[in-house]
Amino acid sequence: MDAIVTAGGTPAPEDLLYPYTLGAPKALLDVAGKPMIQWVLDALSQSAQVEHVVVIGLTAGSGVTCSKALDFIPDQGAMLDNIRAGARRVLEMNPAAQHALVVASDIPSITGESVDWVVNEVLKSDADLHYNVITRQVMEARFPGSRRSYTKLKDAEVCGGDLNAIRCAMALDTHSIWDEIIATRKNVLKQAALIGYDTLVLLLLRAITIEQAVERVTKRLNLTGKALVCPYAELGMDVDKPNQLEMLRADLSKRQAGAAQAA
Repeated sequence: MDAIVTAGGTPAPEDLLYPYTLGAPKALLDVAGKPMIQWVLDALSQSAQVEHVVVIGLTAGSGVTCSKALDFIPDQGAMLDNIRAGARRVLEMNPAAQHALVVASDIPSITGESVDWVVNEVLKSDADLHYNVITRQVMEARFPGSRRSYTKLKDAEVCGGDLNAIRCAMALDTHSIWDEIIATRKNVLKQAALIGYDTLVLLLLRAITIEQAVERVTKRLNLTGKALVCPYAELGMDVDKPNQLEMLRADLSKRQAGAAQAA
């Protein structure tokens, strides 16, 4: 399976991460001695399931590397446009490709093992969209104090993951609702309103389960989808705030030290 890594985006002066980036791309933030995206590419390199990697938003001149075949595409200006461009490139490289991973560049603690878990789950289903969710218990056990935002459902409190999978052909659909959903991706309640106020009410009342939510969403969007309850908190540990950056710097420094001792 191929992977699309979204690395567009440069924090503006009002962004909380601007003092760390100072006008440079967020993906190149230093995390334990490496650009943040390099940790992601290292995990994809370690994956037994990933064949090609498309990075969107950087150039080969950025210096990042991957042991898998690596291609670069300019930032298209919007997240959905970036995903569409990545899907097109995947299909150019492999016209028979069915699904592709969509991986954020700001989840540096992922591993090859967690990537392979997602691919193996995707291969069990022919759904158009596979979306990872992580329960509060899993996230807080691994990253206490991470200050993630959770959605309270009937059967769990969850946050979204930033490594998911799409059907390549579906990503090329120009239906306007995709743009609206991407635009509201940080606000689950706004997304729920887009897909139906009945779903929004059920969310507010905590009267809907993960599977019921997926069923309602996919029916509205006229596609098939599957929620993957992921055991790897790393997939949901993205860097949006300074405390999260410092947490991951410390975490990955420990990983490096452990690897050095093992060697």
